[in-house]
Amino acid sequence: MAAEGMGPTPGEYIRHHLGHLATDKQKDIVDFSIVNIDSVVVNIILGALVCWFLWSAARKATSGVPGRFQAFVEILVEMVDTQAKGVIHNATSRKLVAPMALVVFCWVFMMNFMDLIPVDLIPFIWAHGIPFVHDHTDTGLHAVFGMKDYMRVVPTADLSTTLGLSISVLVMCLFYNIKIKGLGGWTHELVTAPFGTSRNPIWALLLGVINFLMQMIEFVAKTVSHGMRLFGNLFAGELVFMLIALLGGFAALSFSGALFFVGHLIAGT
Repeated sequence: MAAEGMGPTPGEYIRHHLGHLATDKQKDIVDFSIVNIDSVVVNIILGALVCWFLWSAARKATSGVPGRFQAFVEILVEMVDTQAKGVIHNATSRKLVAPMALVVFCWVFMMNFMDLIPVDLIPFIWAHGIPFVHDHTDTGLHAVFGMKDYMRVVPTADLSTTLGLSISVLVMCLFYNIKIKGLGGWTHELVTAPFGTSRNPIWALLLGVINFLMQMIEFVAKTVSHGMRLFGNLFAGELVFMLIALLGGFAALSFSGALFFVGHLIAGT
């Protein structure tokens, strides 16, 4: 622990900033019984902001020469719609999927963008700018959650958020597979792709089992991969930004520490 009157050590600083304002203290690597309140709140705020942004663009859209704001949103819409056409060929289903994909794209971008906010800014406001958070009574959030001064504002650096998004995508994929191909068509695909089938009953049964297992592996692997990759990228990004921030603190330790401060300026820039 840090000495009395001294600031936290680099390890304590990083561990503190990787903590969540949660319903309980996490004891295992993965524990979905715990709700990270900061991730939920920031998610809702950013989602509402994205919806308001896109609604404003639609409300102000004109058929004439678009302004910069409208042109920017139209570029986003065309980009997402082009990708949706490559995945879903059914025009009716694409009318729902494309707008939803646009919202999710902007939403995830905003969640990732939170990593560019100075790492101590919002936690400092949370700890010192809201009176009931920083109290020492039994009625404040400290007593309720047993945690102090925690406020993590990058939702995609939270595994619960990224796996929640990837599982939602999995559910949508299953829904639209059944809606577009029909339950029978999708079931037939599960046992005939990717290795096809055979007229021989024994080979047909064997290939059906193998095809079904391959399909299940693909669904699970894609879901876990999507969630873990986004989480890993943003979690590592948080660590990198904190290490860059800590470089500047070493300047006070010695004359040679000034080199760390130079490195802090270069890396930060």
